[in-house]
Amino acid sequence: MAGAEKHYIMPRAEFDKPVKLAIVMSPYYKDIADNMLAGAVAEIEAVGGTYEVVEVPGALEIPTAIGIAERMSNFDGYVALGCVIRGETTHYETVCNDSSRAIQLLGLQGLCIGNGILTVENRKQAEVRADPEEQNKGGGAAAAALHLVALGRKWGAPRKGVGFLPDAEEMKLAGQLKDTPKA
Repeated sequence: MAGAEKHYIMPRAEFDKPVKLAIVMSPYYKDIADNMLAGAVAEIEAVGGTYEVVEVPGALEIPTAIGIAERMSNFDGYVALGCVIRGETTHYETVCNDSSRAIQLLGLQGLCIGNGILTVENRKQAEVRADPEEQNKGGGAAAAALHLVALGRKWGAPRKGVGFLPDAEEMKLAGQLKDTPKA
């Protein structure tokens, strides 16, 4: 049984500058979402961070809202919270796969996202994973987002002439390289 297994939990991320996260949540199963939200908020507040909660209708809208927030706001990272419980149709697979894939694609673009969208077989599994005294995947998702923000800050210092990025001083407005002879 998975509940009896022990796993390593990384130490909390630490920040020397404030961190602000957007918690994008689908309250489709409101009690489950509220419990996960409490876990996420506790984790963010434990590192001195701030947050804004945005509600969307369902799990499929979570990645879209994160994409909009990234383009139009100033968050350091995102926490995706929702719950998909298997039903009688294949809609479950669509929602689970598409929301997860979209979040992963946003992450590969550099967004710092903790995925706390539960994909479970029944309500009991969701309740256990959202319970503040049990696993609380909302807190875990917030911790993941915070770790990614910390990693981004660690590696995000200005780069100078590294890899495929040219030294900023090498380019001129017209696109000619510095010290290039003119015809």
